[in-house]
Amino acid sequence: MKTPSHAITGLWPALLTPVQVDGSVDVWRMIAHGKRMLIAGSDGLTLFGTTGEGTSFPVQQRIAVADQFIAAGVRGDQLVINLTALARDDVIALTSHAVKIGAKAGLLMPPFYYNGQHDAGLINYVSEVINAGTGLPIILYHFPGLSGVGWSQAAITELMQKHPKEVIGIKDSSANVDHSKMLAQTFPKLAVLVGCEPDVMPTQLVGGAGSICGLANIAPDLMRRMMDVPAGVSAADDKLMRDLLALLSLEPGMPFVSAYKVMLAEQTGDDAWLRVRAPLTPLTERQEQAVREGYRKTQ
Repeated sequence: MKTPSHAITGLWPALLTPVQVDGSVDVWRMIAHGKRMLIAGSDGLTLFGTTGEGTSFPVQQRIAVADQFIAAGVRGDQLVINLTALARDDVIALTSHAVKIGAKAGLLMPPFYYNGQHDAGLINYVSEVINAGTGLPIILYHFPGLSGVGWSQAAITELMQKHPKEVIGIKDSSANVDHSKMLAQTFPKLAVLVGCEPDVMPTQLVGGAGSICGLANIAPDLMRRMMDVPAGVSAADDKLMRDLLALLSLEPGMPFVSAYKVMLAEQTGDDAWLRVRAPLTPLTERQEQAVREGYRKTQ
């Protein structure tokens, strides 16, 4: 395994976002959950990513929640802020605030509304955000299965050349281990943070920097243990990881965020975690019971 010398390394859970009855963020629960993740060995937290339903919340609420994390004693450099939004000015507002609180970095997905986008447009988009003058380190977010558009090797290369101080990493949620390993080997200066949990350790072995992932909400100690010895993951830990991940897809089309929230509700005894924000829907009663039963069998 190569020794990483990247600007960001380690385990950064894609934090689940608890939701109140009115659809707003349940800030107290979110902060308490985040602190549990840090105590369990996470290097930091990722706020309002895909697992955290980030684009379903208004920008000002996302900013206010980040402020409350700081007020509760979480350091700015323990936070990665998802900057993803449709309007460029919203992205810049999130970026400016991330700088204000001293965030470790911002996570930026390509603008995902229009079809047929080209590298030149994506490069211009990132450059406009960076040239707004904030200086925030940027982690490119590659999740083409969700966004419909990804970061090509050519675009990554040009962005690193144009903005070598700002473009520090890429989160690869392609769920393709060969792609993750290719990124780590092709761009050794880039912190490659893998989203698909089984791919994290193989990518670490060729220079990967770590992970931003959803399973860390449920099993941060498991992810920490495996990432600490990527060449020596035990058969028991590998099976536990795969058994937990299998609960996300017990039925086709089951929302994985809702399944994670069922697991967390079962783990904590707190059914307030079951709420999600539209357009996501809770699991059906039958699905929920199946996930709960499956989770109990892993313990």
